[in-house]
Amino acid sequence: MGYVNVSEDNELGYGLLGEYRGCGYATEACAAIIQKLKADSLPFIFATHDVNNPRSGEVMRRLGMKYKYSYQEQWQPKNISVTFRLYQINLDGNDDRVYRKYWNNSDVHFIEAI
Repeated sequence: MGYVNVSEDNELGYGLLGEYRGCGYATEACAAIIQKLKADSLPFIFATHDVNNPRSGEVMRRLGMKYKYSYQEQWQPKNISVTFRLYQINLDGNDDRVYRKYWNNSDVHFIEAI
């Protein structure tokens, strides 16, 4: 039906088959993972979504993640320019931390008024 994972650099990823979208499963599964990561003292996690997939951003906001910035990259394998939004939650209370890898790697990055 889908998946939830967290990469080595603390990136939260998730996806669901079409018939399971919009039912709250992604939010519920991700919330459980976040609670476990917090209990395990992981300092933060982040996630990104294509601006053309705003429902994924809604999941991130429901999880308590905060928008930090947007950036563009050439998305492969289609070789098209895509704008992504990065959301983050600092599980250790350090609200000043921002994961900047994509900001630093992208020539086009900006902060939107969301």
